[in-house]
Parts: sequence; structure tokens; C-alpha cells
Amino acid sequence: MSKLMYQDLLNNEEVITYINKADIQLEAMGYTEHGLRHVTWVARRAGQILEALKYDPRVKELAEIAGLLHDIGNMVNREHHAQVGAMVAGDLLRRMGMGIDEVSDVMMAIGNHHEEDGFPSSALSAALILADKADVHRSRVRKMGNVWDNLKIDIHDRVNFAATSSRILIAPEDRVVTYEIEIDTTIAPVVEFFQIFMSRVMVAHRAAKTLEADFHLNINHTRMI
Repeated sequence: MSKLMYQDLLNNEEVITYINKADIQLEAMGYTEHGLRHVTWVARRAGQILEALKYDPRVKELAEIAGLLHDIGNMVNREHHAQVGAMVAGDLLRRMGMGIDEVSDVMMAIGNHHEEDGFPSSALSAALILADKADVHRSRVRKMGNVWDNLKIDIHDRVNFAATSSRILIAPEDRVVTYEIEIDTTIAPVVEFFQIFMSRVMVAHRAAKTLEADFHLNINHTRMI
């Protein structure tokens, strides 16, 4: 039996429906974009991190699968969405024919990706965390009414809109994972980034350690961490 692949899930109607419904739920609650753009971005970066650090290709594939599914728990509720999403993903993957060992690994990664209550207990989990927490960008800000009025009110929208570029750089030989972020400080000062993202930066630092790597954060070409 052939192994379940990332592309199999991307072509699956149930998967896409879960992703879309989860994003609709968060849009109603006023959250930034958590839909297909976000989860495919995370999936690709999680795979790239493990590939660059010379992990097994199957682990890379599982990271991409976990990245694609990591936010589907939001369709049930934002609270405990990581743990709920892990259970929904586990049921889905088993029905699609994935072996229980791999299902368990993906569930562990999804269930631990949230910075408030997650822990990078595996390479798969660590790569998902690093990819997810790096996605700060103005494309995530929803276009509701007057964007500029929204930016004055919501610090999350303001910081995301100020982020004109966000990249993950991997130096395999030195085992360094770097967030390279550019922020338009006429929209949001750098201190506001740390005001809302410090917990994400800290879990990213722990995730890098799980991969036996160092974590760096550069903002506007200046080393912050």
C-alpha cells in the first residue's frame, strides 16, 4: 500500500472543506487569515526546514501534512483548537489509510503547535511550530471596511499589516534557523511586534533547540535574538 502524501490531502474535498470552515469561523471572530494560504505556507516551510536540516524525506512529508491540517480545530472552537484539531486530523488520516504510527506523530505535532500550551516534543512538532509562528504578513489582514480604521483599533492587524516580508532562513552547516522580518515602522513600531509575538518567539526558540539548532530573529536587517 502506498503511503499517504501531502498532495493527496490537498486534493481531498473533506480536507479543503475543514480548512475553509475553520477560517470562516475565525473571520467571524475577527482573527487574521487562517485559511488555505496560511496552512499551505506553513506546510511548505515546515517541510523545507526539515529538508534543509537533512531529516528523512518521510518526516518532511509528514511535516507538510501536519502543516496543512494544523488549524482545522478552529472550525469547532478557537479554544483548545490544537488539541481538537489533532483529534479531527487523526480520524481523517486513519480513514484515508495512514498507518497508526504516522497518524500518532502528526497528531502530536498538531496538538502541540499552539504557543500557549504546546511543546516541541519531536522534530515534526518543532518544524510545524517554527513554520507557523513565522507567518506574520500583511496578506493575513482581512479587508473589512476601512483598513486604516481597523489598524488603529487592532494591534494584531496593525503588526501583520506592517510586516511587508517574512522569511525563514536555514543555515544547515551552522544549524541556525532565522526569522527574517521586515516591518514598516510608519505603520507599527517594532516594540508592538514583541508586545504580541513574544510568546511565539519563545516557543520558536524552544523548537529550534529540539532540532539541535539555534534560533535567530532579524527585524529590518537587525539581529534581535
